[in-house]
Amino acid sequence: MPEKPEDKDPIKNASVSPDEAYVFWNSDPDTQGDALKASAGALEEYTGINKAVAGRRYFNDFSNLDGNTGGRPGLTRTDYDYFRPDEAVPKQVKRIIKKAEDVYQKVGLVKNVIDLMGDFAVQGIKIVHKNKRIERFYRNWFKKVAGKDRSERFLNNLYKTGNVVINKQTGKISTKVNNNLYKAIGVADLKVDSLSDMKVERKEIPWRYTFIDPVCVEVSAGSLSSFVHDRLYELSLPASIRKTINSPKNDNEKNIVANLPPAIVEAAKGRKPYPLDPDKTIVYHYKKDDWQTWAYPMIYAIMDDITVIEKLKLADIAALDGAISNIRIFKLGSLEHKIAPTKAATAKLAQILGNNVGGGTMDLVWGPDIELVESKTNVHNFLGEGKYTPHLNSIYAGLGIPPTLTGTYGAAGTTNNFISLKTLTQRLQYGRDLLTAFWEQEILAVQKAMGFRFAASIEFDRMDLSNEDAEKALLIQLADRNLISDELLQSKFGFDPDMEKNRLNRENKDRKTKRMVNKSGPFHDPQFENALKKLSLQLGIVSPSQVGLDLPEKLPSETTPLDLKAKTPSTKLANDSKESLPGVPGEGRPKLSKDSKKRKEKTFKPQTGAKIAIWAAQAQDEISEILNPIMLSFYSKKNLRSLSKAEHKELDKLKTQILFSVSPESNVSEDLVRTALAQINNKQNTDMYRKFNDWLKDVRHQVGKELTSESLKYIKSSFYSLVYEHVYPQKVR
Repeated sequence: MPEKPEDKDPIKNASVSPDEAYVFWNSDPDTQGDALKASAGALEEYTGINKAVAGRRYFNDFSNLDGNTGGRPGLTRTDYDYFRPDEAVPKQVKRIIKKAEDVYQKVGLVKNVIDLMGDFAVQGIKIVHKNKRIERFYRNWFKKVAGKDRSERFLNNLYKTGNVVINKQTGKISTKVNNNLYKAIGVADLKVDSLSDMKVERKEIPWRYTFIDPVCVEVSAGSLSSFVHDRLYELSLPASIRKTINSPKNDNEKNIVANLPPAIVEAAKGRKPYPLDPDKTIVYHYKKDDWQTWAYPMIYAIMDDITVIEKLKLADIAALDGAISNIRIFKLGSLEHKIAPTKAATAKLAQILGNNVGGGTMDLVWGPDIELVESKTNVHNFLGEGKYTPHLNSIYAGLGIPPTLTGTYGAAGTTNNFISLKTLTQRLQYGRDLLTAFWEQEILAVQKAMGFRFAASIEFDRMDLSNEDAEKALLIQLADRNLISDELLQSKFGFDPDMEKNRLNRENKDRKTKRMVNKSGPFHDPQFENALKKLSLQLGIVSPSQVGLDLPEKLPSETTPLDLKAKTPSTKLANDSKESLPGVPGEGRPKLSKDSKKRKEKTFKPQTGAKIAIWAAQAQDEISEILNPIMLSFYSKKNLRSLSKAEHKELDKLKTQILFSVSPESNVSEDLVRTALAQINNKQNTDMYRKFNDWLKDVRHQVGKELTSESLKYIKSSFYSLVYEHVYPQKVR
């Protein structure tokens, strides 16, 4: 409250002064002059009245420094808010956050915009992984923790209060639940750990996320915490919660209090803040500077405009009460003509007006000494939407909503609209980035708890308010012309290039193994069987009934084009050579005639590589029988199934090199295998194995599918025969 003035004398007597308030004069000039002289004495009392100095202290009032010279301070926002504390914008950050929460709950415009921003930014959120089985696990976990709802609440609190405080609770899952999470539908069977348990064990994953009101959370050490990396937070329990903990009223409250951590109960009894577990507390801020303890809400910048909007609404409500007010005054008599009404005339007029209270025109018969004065109000001119427009534009601009999307005044101007749209999209993207950082941290915790090799990723639907169709069409054309990479195209569409690469490879593998239908295109005919039937009918290879056509019998009078072609004799052109013309019967070799001289006998040369290939196939089996026990003993494994993929590959390489180092038709024995193992790394063997791998790549490319172990066996035999066919020709024959 302002201090009372010390140098001002209080009003000692507020009674009516005995002096006359007015002077009168008549037509006599002497009385008129005396009256004007008496009135001139009031001239020095004519002055401006100084209004209240509002919240400023009286010793700051420098009025009347030198006679008529004054130095009064101007009206500031502090002066205005001094007498209107309910309209004043708070100064402390916690009160600002509380005020922002109240504005969100009470003002429909702000609530609608923030809800829209949260829903739009979280649209299409999902978890993806390279492995489909692990992806199902992540998606079922995301569904169990209500990931989509938690994401929307995250962004809503971020845009609403500027600060997000999350308490995380973990759960130790059993083997049954672990298996169910890998399926399409998982059933929770969990035991949630207490908040004070900081140890994270295997298969202990986040299971519940609870948002805490930042008004009730304090930063330990206040601004001093800006100098440390990890901040500690404390929960200030409200008085109502402390009262419930200290004095529970019924059995339900007693059971809840009994299940609370002892630290919370102790904090409630001692009226001390409850320290939050740093491992289970996650805090995010909206554009907070390092020296700030808490971030200021986005609504803080528009609180003055919201106050004006609310006052304008109240003014409209008050103006509506008097919008149709109308006063009519009936004046009887005339002071100018010294005519005064009597009581009878006044009563008669009141009776006439009282008997005609309905609407419409009223005919009144009266003498010449009556006058009607009608008074109307202009308050309806105050009602209208024009006074709201500047403040609504300020609110939309403060929230980042451009005039283009609101349809309000000033929506013209392509450049301004583009900048406003970019402002909105960047504000939404900022929220998405914080949300992505939060979920990536939680996904990493799940990965470590479950022992996954790769972590999952977060994907959203693409957020674009521009001409999306034209932009996408241009990007596709640039990719078709090899002006941009497929990776850039996928990233522009909002997809993870690494994830799409794994998906494409998996689909191509399924198509090669006939587990997935091939795509229709220039290299694949989806109706290949029908095309073969059509071609066979055209060439006359099959009959119509063989391809499923049931045709009626041909009439005797009908002739097909093929019959006409067969009946038409072949024509001989004049310029044809004799060799190209058909021969005349009898010009060839006579029937049953014998050769005049003996023909040269044809010598049969068998394929020398066939015998080598057969021996190589048998030699591979003999080498495997000898080498497998040796390598299993070396790897300390019981059987071949226990070998890893790399060990299988190394074993197959040794078998192949031993085969290529052995001469054709050699006696494969254990001594021969051990001798070959000792010389396995010489230059000849390594060159031979390298050439075989190059040849194998060409074969795989020509075959166009994955090769089985049996096919690899025959391929090795064929390569062995090609190599040794000319080296030992006489021996193999």
